[in-house]
Amino acid sequence: MLGLTYQNFWKRAIDLLAAIMLLAALLPFLLIVAVLIRTKLGSPIFFHQDRLGLNGKSFRIWKFRTMTDARGEDGELLPDEQRLTSFGQFLRSWSIDELPQLLNILNGEMSLLGPRPLISEYAEHYTEQQMRRHEVRPGISGWAQVKGRNSLSWDEKFDLDVWYVDHYSVWVDAKIVLMTIPIVLGRNGVAADNHVTMPKWSGPTESVGQGQSE
Repeated sequence: MLGLTYQNFWKRAIDLLAAIMLLAALLPFLLIVAVLIRTKLGSPIFFHQDRLGLNGKSFRIWKFRTMTDARGEDGELLPDEQRLTSFGQFLRSWSIDELPQLLNILNGEMSLLGPRPLISEYAEHYTEQQMRRHEVRPGISGWAQVKGRNSLSWDEKFDLDVWYVDHYSVWVDAKIVLMTIPIVLGRNGVAADNHVTMPKWSGPTESVGQGQSE
């Protein structure tokens, strides 16, 4: 009964209360970060992208911008490693770029804890089992994040996401919170090996292309 009540009511109530309290407490800090991004990177201050959420419904995620819009002679964006600035890397390494997602939580599109929301174009590649990760709201942190974050392969991430769907409870979420703190402070698993961001996924065979997907 406790697990069912938690899933249907308390998890959302905790998300709302925590998001409101964090936004209120962090507002001066968020304003400073926004000013620094405007000064160092220019406009826009925010990066937004369509991601898949609860029940596979697409929504727009918000993050602080960490990359420039530098393009090559062909007009295409340069690779991530050439557009990610040292200031942007600092924001990413401390997960500061994720803080605007507190607004996504208020909107009911995300939770504090759950599988990370991935770009909408991945929908066509999911297996039926992998699609189960969308049976819960996506989160800012989650089981896969505390188990290795971007140092994990895509298959490992999906397996951990589905495990969370089958097992999440107040106790599992409490464990994730406790494990998230040292991971953020230690800046562990921010990027995949030999990449500044997680390599883009194109289905069962992992692609070597890149895209800001985390």
